[in-house]
Amino acid sequence: MAENKTQATDESVDAFLAKVEPEQRREDGRAVAEMMARITGERAKMWGPSIIGFGTHHYRYASGREGDICRIGFSPRKAQLVFYIGAGSGRLDSLLAKLGRYSTGKGCLYIKKLGDVNHTVLEEMIAQAWAHDPAV
Repeated sequence: MAENKTQATDESVDAFLAKVEPEQRREDGRAVAEMMARITGERAKMWGPSIIGFGTHHYRYASGREGDICRIGFSPRKAQLVFYIGAGSGRLDSLLAKLGRYSTGKGCLYIKKLGDVNHTVLEEMIAQAWAHDPAV
């Protein structure tokens, strides 16, 4: 069976964030990393070349494929911040209604800049995503 593309690495989160462009995305990325570390109590870790993750979740599909991935995470991409918090699952819909400017896709939350959203609501979404056991 093929190895998963996205695996934990020993790369430095700080070094990765220092190279993020544009500057606003870099600042937002640092703020989100601090926010997620505070909420989860976990240390940030690089997953693949561009995902900053917290915790680990082991998964196994009915096909037998299994692996590990961060429990929650985000990526400060050039166009927007991408949050891996299960935003497409329906569990966070009531909070999404109060968040501000965003879009969603298959489980991801997309935010152009932190200034576009209510930080208290975002923190609650992250806390709920962290508390949710994806194995259940």
